[in-house]
Amino acid sequence: MNPSIIRSALFVPATRPERIPKAIATGADVVIVDLEDAVAEALKVEARANLDQFLRDNPTSKVFVRINAAEHAQHAADLELCELYPNVIGVLLPKVESAAQVARAVGTGKPVWPIVESALGLHRLESIAQVPGIERLSFGALDLGLDLGLANGSAAAERMLDQARYQVLLHSRLADLAAPLDSVFPDFKNLDGLAQATADARDMGFGGLLCIHPSQVAVVHETLMPGADELEWAERVMAGFAEGNAVFVIDGQMIDAPVIGRARLLLQRAGRA
Repeated sequence: MNPSIIRSALFVPATRPERIPKAIATGADVVIVDLEDAVAEALKVEARANLDQFLRDNPTSKVFVRINAAEHAQHAADLELCELYPNVIGVLLPKVESAAQVARAVGTGKPVWPIVESALGLHRLESIAQVPGIERLSFGALDLGLDLGLANGSAAAERMLDQARYQVLLHSRLADLAAPLDSVFPDFKNLDGLAQATADARDMGFGGLLCIHPSQVAVVHETLMPGADELEWAERVMAGFAEGNAVFVIDGQMIDAPVIGRARLLLQRAGRA
């Protein structure tokens, strides 16, 4: 798997450090130890201490960390912890609303994934996405929906949220970032619904999803994997391109630069390029 291709990022609460190895064992591309939403306010310091101990005891276990938001009292201490350990390989910055907030997180020396979760964050996304040190963007549908007053889960809300998704995709491309990750699918028992949400995210151009339950990882990976027919077609396209042809025909279809790019992307998703 190309390391720039992240299909699944699985959250695990820092209040349950014994679950971190289990999360890693799911095969998720990234495991995110959560100091934010999954941790009650009274347990924030204890959760960070748990993570500190885990990182010290397991130096080869590589994790991302979702820190508390920039305005939270624990934000600075969370950043200090991330900077301290080499096995923290990235920082998720929630509720991001300014480029300055991102720049502070980038100061840890870790790749940063800002999560767009508010109207203000979406409004300022152009400047946020251009901060050096960002690896990819992500998107929090539930918090953004709440901020906008949407009836989350309704068809009308999804129409609005798709406009936000477009902005995330657009500014990811303009800033030359890795493919963004779509929001969590909260109904973790509904695997058919998850597969449909993943297919929609894939077809919109997202690289994958944030995941909240281990059972979601395999579904996300399977849905994002191109089918056998797609891969066979992509290999024929790339073979024709390798012969030095800029424009050629396969199965009655004209193959030119955009189609070749599509074939290359399919092979990358399958780990064949």
